[in-house]
Amino acid sequence: MMGNEKDISASHLKVVSLAGFGTKSGDIPNPTQTDTEKHYSAPFLSCDVVLIFTPMRLIAIYLILAITGITTASGSTDTTFLTPFERSKGKESATYPEVNEFFKQLKAAFPTINIGDMGPADNGYPLRYVAYTNDGKFDKDEIRKSGKLVILVNNAIHPGEPDGIDASMMLLRDAATGKIKIPDNILLVVVPVYNLGGALNRGSFSRANQDGPDSYGFRGNARNLDLNRDFIKCDAAETLGLTDLFTKMNPDIFLDNHVSDGADYQHIMTLLATQHNKLGGETGAYMHDTLTPLLYKDMKEHGYDMVPYVNDFEHTPDNGWREFYDPPRFSSGYAALFQTMAYVPETHMLKPFADRVRATYALMLGVIKTGSEHATAIKTARANDKKALLTQKDFPLDWRVDTIKCDSVTFMGYQSGYKKSEVSGLPRLYYDRKKPFTKKVPFYDQFVPTASVKAPKAYIIPKAWTPVIVCLRANGVRMQRINYDSMMTLTAYHIDDYETSPRPYERHYPHKNVKVTPVQTKIEVTQGDYLIVVNQNAKRYLIETLEPTGPDGFFAWNYFDGILQQKEYFSSYVFEDLAAAMLKKDPALKKQLEDKRNADPEFAKDAHAQLDFIYRHSPYFEKEYLRYPVYRLE
Repeated sequence: MMGNEKDISASHLKVVSLAGFGTKSGDIPNPTQTDTEKHYSAPFLSCDVVLIFTPMRLIAIYLILAITGITTASGSTDTTFLTPFERSKGKESATYPEVNEFFKQLKAAFPTINIGDMGPADNGYPLRYVAYTNDGKFDKDEIRKSGKLVILVNNAIHPGEPDGIDASMMLLRDAATGKIKIPDNILLVVVPVYNLGGALNRGSFSRANQDGPDSYGFRGNARNLDLNRDFIKCDAAETLGLTDLFTKMNPDIFLDNHVSDGADYQHIMTLLATQHNKLGGETGAYMHDTLTPLLYKDMKEHGYDMVPYVNDFEHTPDNGWREFYDPPRFSSGYAALFQTMAYVPETHMLKPFADRVRATYALMLGVIKTGSEHATAIKTARANDKKALLTQKDFPLDWRVDTIKCDSVTFMGYQSGYKKSEVSGLPRLYYDRKKPFTKKVPFYDQFVPTASVKAPKAYIIPKAWTPVIVCLRANGVRMQRINYDSMMTLTAYHIDDYETSPRPYERHYPHKNVKVTPVQTKIEVTQGDYLIVVNQNAKRYLIETLEPTGPDGFFAWNYFDGILQQKEYFSSYVFEDLAAAMLKKDPALKKQLEDKRNADPEFAKDAHAQLDFIYRHSPYFEKEYLRYPVYRLE
């Protein structure tokens, strides 16, 4: 713990339990005992639109209304549910205990608010979501029948970026009290604090250049994992909980609130959208051509000149930039695997905290309003794409930016230059805020696939690979157990080559540039192994995670590294006689050896290498070595 420790002191713990919403004031229950709050775990699916948030504090409603131009239902400000953000006049962000107490009280006061359980976080405390719907109906079947648009909003995936926490607290309060009108066709679901470990690791110095709040959480979770790199590998308990919620909720729109660093510019809010070519189909086109432009228009009407996420950290952005590439380890890339439109709002860390929170509030309202007005078109596009997915044969696995095609954006920046550093004496970059400019710059937002694979009918994975099975279940994959031992003709990949990172990245040493050879062969399948038919809602997820050449697949994340080490070998002096006998019996093998000698002089001088060559072509060589243990049924 560092910085202003009063925010996490015993005085706060007297107010509300750290274990989550729904506990009695003053209680600090056993972190693993989550069933004590089952009262708050009712399903919440029964509206037209769903929003999911992760709040920590909220902005004063009168400040938000004044800045965004939103009118209240009553025309007055109710101080009953003021947030820490409002009480501090925009200087403080709510602590995790304050968030818990706030939503516990809000639920007790309003039938339109519900609280549910997502399972434990890595630190043992239970994750919670908050749901809002005008009719107060949270039954899963009723929500599905109602056809409401589901909007999922996530906050504090990086708790040092808390803007969404406070904006979401105010937004849900204002909806419950009638200060703002959430359309009837919306289901709003909020994950108030996603990264619990990071939220409790509170201080004031981890975001060196950020303008407020006074104190905030830390980027890593309780195991120091970056949860916005974890959507595929699911190392964190939080990720298993969120992906399970995501696939059950099947959100139409997903928001993941952030704060951005990098270059200096005038914009308060930037927006990272799911890369539309990767999202693909009618959904990708509708998002790019209709929904996203409307969000920009709405924000401008409320005083915010929004710009696409400024994805340029090596140079100044004066000459434009490329759209952020979002593989499915990230929230926006993950959402694309399920035909969900995702946005990552990125407020600018050099802007005052209060201004950032107001902008986040305004954008979330814009998403709700615009989503509600276009709910039918959004749901139709997603339904059509899900149907088309079932007959789609070829699936891209990797992408690159198209540097020929580009759009343009109106960028409001500051002139930059170089001056002598007072630290090093060498030239240093600076931005001159006294010299703002506005100009059109290129924005490269078109991507093209660079690798693809044909979908099989099904995958078969042995039951021994439990960590992979856990991930598949958390992501809503339908699987069936094989009832008896059998031999099947399947396609097995041989791992021919790969490169491995020399340094760890998020607990792993990822593989890349994987080369494989598919081989049809007889595979012994045992009782209890898993058969996964590909034609299901998780089809894209299955292909991108189970294909070994997928850049963000399970092989890339080291889930199958056991097959990369040879377990048995031979003693040269013993194997000499056996190898000689094999060459006499197998003229074809003898010719292969001779051809190899003729083609490779170094090989011809290496006796051990020649024995190894024969060993690898013999029945003694272990078939499991470098054979990828997920098989394709073509």
